Amino acid sequence: MIKNPYQGRRNKYGVSPKKERTYNGIVFDSKAEMRRYKELELLEKAGKIRDLQLQESWVLQEPFTYQGKKYRAIHYIADFSYYDENGNYVVEDVKGRKTKEYQIKKKLFLKKYPNFIFREVS
Repeated sequence: MIKNPYQGRRNKYGVSPKKERTYNGIVFDSKAEMRRYKELELLEKAGKIRDLQLQESWVLQEPFTYQGKKYRAIHYIADFSYYDENGNYVVEDVKGRKTKEYQIKKKLFLKKYPNFIFREVS
């Protein structure tokens, strides 16, 4: 029998097993993201925030064609978005490791959507 070299190992970002990241039937990318969701859920029940959304997507760059080749749109998908008690639209991302791709998409998002409040939660 061949032994699986990945058995019992976490992935390169240290993500926990699926069962440890599941709450109310929702599988989160990390335990930290799941904890933040629980906090936001309590804030929503208390009336501090409203319209809590998960994994909302925004277009950073529209699709285009260059010399006959089609390029897909570039999207940013945040962990959470909601309205705070002052009516501001807040976009949140729970981050453990800030990849180069994330840093670039964050800059594009801030440029394109300057009226939103952007929060990183560590």
